[in-house]
Amino acid sequence: MKMTKEAIHDTIESRIKIAHAKLETLSATAGAAKAALSAVASALKTKRTIDQKLDQLKTSSEATYEETRADVESRVAELEKTVQAIEAKFKAA
Repeated sequence: MKMTKEAIHDTIESRIKIAHAKLETLSATAGAAKAALSAVASALKTKRTIDQKLDQLKTSSEATYEETRADVESRVAELEKTVQAIEAKFKAA
């Protein structure tokens, strides 16, 4: 069954919100870890870029929808990997 655009958008948005919530938690617990704070700040910048791309996805034409969707999903996957790497550094510390 094909997912509707709205369902796809909601799924992507949910993943972004989860990553953002984790970043906010990491930022709050980072304290003096400047390297971690830099990584969190960079990831938050990436998240803002993804938000813009997600807005583009909402308004994309049929001709560009799949390409835009693939771009957004790729960026979200990278953001999730980055968040996991930051989390791993905090757990190891």
